[in-house]
Amino acid sequence: MIKNNRLSDEQYAENFNDIHPPYENITAAKVDANRCLFCYDAPCMKSCPTSIDVPKFIKQIATENIRGSAHTIFTSNIMGAGCSKVCPVEKLCEGACVYNLLEEEPIPIAKLQRYSTEKAMQNQWQLFQRKQSIGKKVAIVGAGPAGLSCAHSLSKEGIDVTIYEKESKGGGLMTYGIAAYKVTPQFCEDEVNYILSIGGIEIKYNQELGKNISLVDLQKNYDAVYLGLGVGVARQLDIPGEDLVGVVDAINFIYNIRDKGYAEVPVGDKVAVIGMGMTAIDAATQAKRLGAKEVTMLYRRTEEEMPCTKHELDIAMLDGCEIIWLAAPKEVKGVDGKVTALICTKMQLGEPDASGRRSPVDTGETFSLEVDMVIKAAGQVPFEELISGNGIKNSKGKIVIDEKCATNIAGVFAGGDAVNGGKEVVDAVQAGKDGAKAIMAYLNIA
Repeated sequence: MIKNNRLSDEQYAENFNDIHPPYENITAAKVDANRCLFCYDAPCMKSCPTSIDVPKFIKQIATENIRGSAHTIFTSNIMGAGCSKVCPVEKLCEGACVYNLLEEEPIPIAKLQRYSTEKAMQNQWQLFQRKQSIGKKVAIVGAGPAGLSCAHSLSKEGIDVTIYEKESKGGGLMTYGIAAYKVTPQFCEDEVNYILSIGGIEIKYNQELGKNISLVDLQKNYDAVYLGLGVGVARQLDIPGEDLVGVVDAINFIYNIRDKGYAEVPVGDKVAVIGMGMTAIDAATQAKRLGAKEVTMLYRRTEEEMPCTKHELDIAMLDGCEIIWLAAPKEVKGVDGKVTALICTKMQLGEPDASGRRSPVDTGETFSLEVDMVIKAAGQVPFEELISGNGIKNSKGKIVIDEKCATNIAGVFAGGDAVNGGKEVVDAVQAGKDGAKAIMAYLNIA
């Protein structure tokens, strides 16, 4: 049965508690910081999309220069606090740590990064001085990581920025699309406010491109426009029974948890989650933490091809989620319009596809799962209709840009998930920096 308010307030609080507790004090942080070898030409720094100077900020923690450490991080990544909680560091900086080659635990870079950045946010340290306004105005669509990063970089140089955001809060994916035990809504709000505290940035909420605002108007009223509107349309399964009550998409499921609160979101007794990306993991683990008795994840390839990291998979398995590899949804069965079962096809792997992963091939053999809820997490697709409708050159909805982040429309730039189809938060932050640099060159600002 699908119902909400399954658990007590205490149980919700415990289930959605911070999954990565921070250091208790500077002494604990220094113990880890002093293990760092401070490598020359550090591989951890090379593997960070925003090129944070990891050895430098860790050395600053070791010498108790926490303010300097936060400045080093934020100079490269203004969302360094959020990224310290949500980045798949095991395949980025920590995965590149030389200690892995010595078969020792890598330096806990994310935890150290969190220590400095949270101290900066808690104490409201103003680490950047905004230049005096130069009279140039830029409009940004989307207050997600790409938009906020672009806005902060532009504002530092004295450009006045207005962000148009369709939701009632900023943060984008961080606020609405990531498991609540990784980043709380309050943290996301604090991070957005901290970024805005530099001044010169105004966010206009509940303003959606194509509804409340038009690209033509933005072009008329601003010197340049940056599109950081992300992705967000769930990929459909295109199978019979997809419209039954109890079939939901993961993006909406996670969004509602973030927007309405734990007790307000209904969840089934027996839940199936389709997919094995980060969003699928977040949906599965949160369904379990909302009170689902059984959660089964289905993926049409094997563990070797899964898009999520081993660390994320471990979280799902520790939460008691079952995994069925080489299985694809074929049909959702129901009674009285409500989900009762999911028919799946057993798959086998064939030749590699364009992405390099081996393609799943239907064996023709099927099996049935008794479920009362199906969560679709088979990926997200871009806002193709919106993009095409505004005359923006795109590839299946993904905005096409040149090496200067420019679209085919003069003065309109883009970056982040709207361009790459959906990568990590840290990639979007770098895209925002690149966009700001391109816009300043376009406006002839040194």
